[in-house]
Amino acid sequence: MKIVKKQLFILTLIILSATYSFAQSSTEQEIKKLSMDKWQWMADKDVAKLEKLFDDKAKFVHMSGSWRKDRELEIIESGSIWYKNADVHDTALEISGNTAVVWNRITLTAFVRGSDVTTEFTVTEVYQKQKKEWKMLALTFSSVRDTHEIEH
Repeated sequence: MKIVKKQLFILTLIILSATYSFAQSSTEQEIKKLSMDKWQWMADKDVAKLEKLFDDKAKFVHMSGSWRKDRELEIIESGSIWYKNADVHDTALEISGNTAVVWNRITLTAFVRGSDVTTEFTVTEVYQKQKKEWKMLALTFSSVRDTHEIEH
């Protein structure tokens, strides 16, 4: 009888561990997809989807300055910065409670001040689960060398 209880206990631990791992990787997949979708929405100038994603108090840090949600949406909609393509080379993600931080190493091709420019960045994105939706709280572009690697 003791052997059966021990085996049942071990089986229960395995099932709980697998369930936790699946849930965690499911959340990670959701955040990574959201991050990738965001790049496409920026390229498409889809401010309706971005407006829903960006928290009202979100902050955006670029090479030329920092601003809030309304200004970022205006920049995207007007095309004063057109995020034409973000080629994502590497992604790291950490989740703590209802907060997720994503680091993307990208090569960004953007139309800025009348010209296409290509720049290497590590972009830091901060998301927070609010009710049932993830909202972006911050997006920061850090200029890096193309040999830069994200530590996982």
